[in-house]
Amino acid sequence: MAPSVSSACAPKVQQPRLPFWQVWNLSLGFLGVQFGFSLQNANASRILSDLGADLHALSLFWIVAPLMGLIVQPIVGSASDRTWSRFGRRNPYILFGAVAAALGMALMPNAGIVVALVAPILFGAVMLALMDAAFNVTMQPFRALVADMVPSQQRTLGYSIQSLLINIGAILGSMLPFILTNVIGLENTSRGGAVAPSVVWAFYIGATVLLGSVLWTVVRTREYPPSQYNAYKGIEAEQLQQEGQQQRSLGQRLGGFCQLLIRMPRTMRQLALVQFFSWFALFIMWVYTMPAITQHVWGVEAKWFDPAYLEAVGEIPAQIAAAKGAAGDWVGIIFAAYSLFAALFSLVLARVAQTLGRKRTYSLSLALGGLGYIGFLLCQGGTAMQVDLLITQVSVPSGALGLLVPMVGVGIAWAAILAMPYAILSDSLPASKTGVYMGIFNFTIAAPQIVSALVAGLVLKTVFQNQAIYIIVLAGVSMILAALSVFFVRESQPEAQILGAGDAG
Repeated sequence: MAPSVSSACAPKVQQPRLPFWQVWNLSLGFLGVQFGFSLQNANASRILSDLGADLHALSLFWIVAPLMGLIVQPIVGSASDRTWSRFGRRNPYILFGAVAAALGMALMPNAGIVVALVAPILFGAVMLALMDAAFNVTMQPFRALVADMVPSQQRTLGYSIQSLLINIGAILGSMLPFILTNVIGLENTSRGGAVAPSVVWAFYIGATVLLGSVLWTVVRTREYPPSQYNAYKGIEAEQLQQEGQQQRSLGQRLGGFCQLLIRMPRTMRQLALVQFFSWFALFIMWVYTMPAITQHVWGVEAKWFDPAYLEAVGEIPAQIAAAKGAAGDWVGIIFAAYSLFAALFSLVLARVAQTLGRKRTYSLSLALGGLGYIGFLLCQGGTAMQVDLLITQVSVPSGALGLLVPMVGVGIAWAAILAMPYAILSDSLPASKTGVYMGIFNFTIAAPQIVSALVAGLVLKTVFQNQAIYIIVLAGVSMILAALSVFFVRESQPEAQILGAGDAG
């Protein structure tokens, strides 16, 4: 409902700086969300392949992720902008999304048990859609919560902490199936179209971590009441009250939404090109890293990803199943590695941006990510090496170990993608429309992923003959184009105003 205040115009009051740990608590729930999201990113292609998906069709299954973001985030953003309750403004949506996401995580790897009712691959796709919708319900209010609660001079710090926590969650989530196999001893190979036990239990644990961390943020974060929020943002309360009382038809709502699109800040339009190329590349990485390194590093031929061939063969040879299981686990390790490098870079991101400028920092980071993807080509096969990962030792081809080097660049790019667009954008947004504009900005994340989903599988099949390593190189080229596109962005405010001396502490 609309906020109830009596003054015609709430005078703008200086929003207080927040203690470091309060900024930390604001984003702690994102650790759990990313824990679950990283489990999905590292294992969804593995699960869908086990359930019978074609290699070149994987991107089409993954299309549900950006579609859910495209549909859900603007709706949730607009709704949370208008929500004022005793439970908060953004918190109810964050909590609801977390509960739904945890449910999807518990059900997806168990697709095999419903084979009598519905095809496992269909059930897996539906659960993937449920998880993605729920993740988006949770993520969008988290972005807006930082903009609501953190004053402008701490905004880059707020998003940098969010980036750090996101990457801590990603490290833990990505590594979990590997840990469950190599430390706990759970089996990592699939049998008879079922999902590997290590992956099943990883999803159960991920659902628990997700709910626990989100509850921490919801309980520890007290959102500003309407009168206080309006005073900090300089919003005319009487106008908001009138808007809340107006009954608008669906056509009027759609018309108003289109007007928001037309009048979006110039900075948002310019960032859209950068977002297109960077998220086009990220989507390819998430979908095709597993088959790419299985083929290029472990030497498994593309035919072993063809359901028709697998059906004709009858049973997958033990060495092929073992190679695919080992490669799938190693995807978790290298995804954890890029998340670790991203977390480390997040610690100095605000300082680097203050020194080099936000645009230079952003562009250089994306360029390093592009070079990282292209560097996958250099990591092929090799002799078996014993690797000490502190928690366990594992034998992998030397090419697998070499993949950790490209992950440095990918991690730096990921840290910048999580923080810099929002830091650049946030101060160009009207305070009363922050949530809906953050939702609209998600179009620039969802649209390139949808394009990638529709195009990447076709390119992989017709141009690269299902050799997945080359689609990763294509991702590298796209990321370098994103780096070049940054220089077309014009910031709406001087950097000094936003990246002040106290911003990183």
